[in-house]
Amino acid sequence: MNQDWLEKDFYKTLGVDKSATADEIKKSYRTLAKQLHPDANQGDAKAEERFKAVSEAYDVVGNEASRKEYDEARELFARGAFPGSAGGGFPGGFPGAQGMNFDLGDLFGGMFGGGSTGGRRPQRGNDLETRTTLSFADSLHGITIPLRLTGDARCEVCHGSGAKPGTQPRTCPTCNGSGHTQRSMGGFGFSEPCRECRGQGTVIDNPCSECRGSGAVRTTRTVQVKIPAGVKDGARIRLAGRGGPGANGGPAGDLFVIVTVTPHPVFGRKDDHLTVTVPVTIDEATLGANIPVPVVTGGSVSLKVPAGTTHGKTFRIKGRGVPSAKGRDGDLLVTIEIAVPHKLPKAAREALEQYAEAMKSENPRDELLERAARAPRIEPEP
Repeated sequence: MNQDWLEKDFYKTLGVDKSATADEIKKSYRTLAKQLHPDANQGDAKAEERFKAVSEAYDVVGNEASRKEYDEARELFARGAFPGSAGGGFPGGFPGAQGMNFDLGDLFGGMFGGGSTGGRRPQRGNDLETRTTLSFADSLHGITIPLRLTGDARCEVCHGSGAKPGTQPRTCPTCNGSGHTQRSMGGFGFSEPCRECRGQGTVIDNPCSECRGSGAVRTTRTVQVKIPAGVKDGARIRLAGRGGPGANGGPAGDLFVIVTVTPHPVFGRKDDHLTVTVPVTIDEATLGANIPVPVVTGGSVSLKVPAGTTHGKTFRIKGRGVPSAKGRDGDLLVTIEIAVPHKLPKAAREALEQYAEAMKSENPRDELLERAARAPRIEPEP
């Protein structure tokens, strides 16, 4: 970080308050970067300058460590802790400082990476995010899918240098490749980005016609994404190094794929288990029965329903749930739903009436009514 950045309000550049959270800063940066990107404002020099200013601001306050150092240094600068700054501090500056030309890089030491590094430092590419939708079956068994992505990629004509093939960027004669120059303020030397090369350290005399000197082009590429078996709805899969291209030889960012799983018409999911609701008749629930239960792979398996099974009872069928790469598949959770017939044949109605007559002495509500009668009364409000 150049020392003159202390005089810049990066929070104001990003349109956020100094107390903004990391997520708020990131959201504002993404919005501004999208609005000001050179691809969307071709030929607009002001938009390009703002884009660079926004990027510069986010490089500092978008990183937790450098943001902390920036805030601390700005606070000291505002209080007059450095010679030539506003506020109090030592009368006339630091002792012995009058008439001398100090570079604040000596005072800061290695803070912000120092002030003597070159302008074209390698920078990591941006992380990218995309979405894909899978069928329920593909989410269980896993699948490799092609995803078409549109974004920046290294220009293959100039191989990312930004210079016309056959030429090379030359070292900036103004800053000698450092990317910054010195200026005086109040008797002290401050470092600022070089205006000749705009802090890059190099000058491109013959820009590449394909990328216009940026070293990157807008392209559409296909990425093969392997979706693991058992992936959940809303899962976020990271593909290292498959994101945006790095600058000045820096590494590429990562690609994050957000997965949406289409609901199944029969089966649901609970963690690593599948769920299904199966209807049974009154006599099956009362007398017990072996019933067929569908499984997600096709066909069915037999489930023994014990006599006296109640509505909503759940049974577990081992190993018929979500496949696991660890060798232990989930289970199938079967919930019983007692099916009440809407219309009965005459013989069935007569048999049911005889059953009801025989069971009059076994009223299932007797115990409930007795407990309610013993409970304290709750009088209505007047």
